[in-house]
Amino acid sequence: MTTEKKNSIIPMISVTVLFFMWGFITSLNDVLIPFLKNVYSLSHFEANIVQFAFFGAYFVGAFIFFLFSLKGKDPITKIGYKNTLIIGLIIAAIACFLFAMTAKNNLPFTTFLLTLFLLGIGLTFLQIAANPFVSIIGDRQTASSRLNLTQAFNSLGTTLGPALGGYFVFNYFAKNTIGTDAVFVPYLFLACLLIAVTVFIYMSKITYTEQEEELETAKTSIFNKPYVLLGALGIFFYVGAEVSIGSNFVSYMKEMLGKPESVASAFLSYYWGGAMIGRFLGAISLSNAKQSSKFIYMILLAVASFLIIFFVNYSLHGLVFHQVWFFIVFIVLNFIFFYLGKGKPALSLSIFAMVNLGLIISSFIAEPQVAVWCVLAIGLFNSIMWGNVFTLAIDGLGKQTASASSILIMMIVGGALLPPLQGLLADTIGIKYSFIIPMISYCYLCFYGLKGYKIGKHI
Repeated sequence: MTTEKKNSIIPMISVTVLFFMWGFITSLNDVLIPFLKNVYSLSHFEANIVQFAFFGAYFVGAFIFFLFSLKGKDPITKIGYKNTLIIGLIIAAIACFLFAMTAKNNLPFTTFLLTLFLLGIGLTFLQIAANPFVSIIGDRQTASSRLNLTQAFNSLGTTLGPALGGYFVFNYFAKNTIGTDAVFVPYLFLACLLIAVTVFIYMSKITYTEQEEELETAKTSIFNKPYVLLGALGIFFYVGAEVSIGSNFVSYMKEMLGKPESVASAFLSYYWGGAMIGRFLGAISLSNAKQSSKFIYMILLAVASFLIIFFVNYSLHGLVFHQVWFFIVFIVLNFIFFYLGKGKPALSLSIFAMVNLGLIISSFIAEPQVAVWCVLAIGLFNSIMWGNVFTLAIDGLGKQTASASSILIMMIVGGALLPPLQGLLADTIGIKYSFIIPMISYCYLCFYGLKGYKIGKHI
């Protein structure tokens, strides 16, 4: 093992822990939306304001970072990656504690929105520092592979979030509580867990020495690089689509099949779990490993990941194999389309976007049972989109990577704007056809993977 690889192991472990944590926290919003919708008697649109508050914070926080970078005072360079991560964790821990106190005292819905906004600010610090950090601590050619690997653990968090959150919020704590008390203990626990992670990061040795690369410097404005701006729009549509589907799925399944929130939350973990499986497969597919080894590793990880999702939902919600076996069909299809992507980030992105378009169209015309699984399977093909768009958009930027990262993180605001828009559409034309919103998003991502990523880039 080379010295460079040894030096990157601890940073990768530390950052991977963070990806898991913010994935877990983010997916809990999908449980909060139907929960608060019932407690406060909200419409689909009003309930989705939860995501507006949470993801709107990403735009505000990243915009402030970007303004500093324009003045030649890049915050990450001055503060350091490690300190930026610690600040973000402390803010997130405080936000979770305030959220728990808000729930304990049954305060108004707007108070929840304010604490979620603060939580989003804390996670913004983590996103801005962690994503480019993962990209630059190793071989530039395998940056997408590393980012997909950390995103896979992010998806492990988003998989466990709905399963555990749905169980504790709708079943365990809801039995003996009134109003919003059911979310008090879960968020108090999260606050304590974030403090523990903060201590772990503080004690970890995270260093980064900028490599000397023949990359473009800050002489040319980011705004003169179309592929970066088009990539930012790609992040907007990707996050917006992913969050919209997750936010509205519980209501979708309740209306399509008449399932209660606790059961729908369990099935939702297959959506986020699909993203986990796809990202593990993407990390291998986009790596430099031998083709024969890739196939074996991909099968083993797919089986192990499915078993984790199945075991958690069987233990907590009693979902048996005959209720979820159809998901395996889509995992096999995921393998096939990874093969067609040939390990190329742009090609894989465009193919997966086209598959998701097909899945949404199928959900419009299929019978309810099949339609639900078409929607859940979208997670499998969402998997590599974040990592691929992000690395394609910051490729070859050198010292401009931090400012470009700020722009990309700003565009997480798609998760704030598209869910309420889908909620509004659900209130007017029904939840089923409201999925036109993510459908538009995948049309754009298909364009970026086919052409957008190379516009204005010297290839």
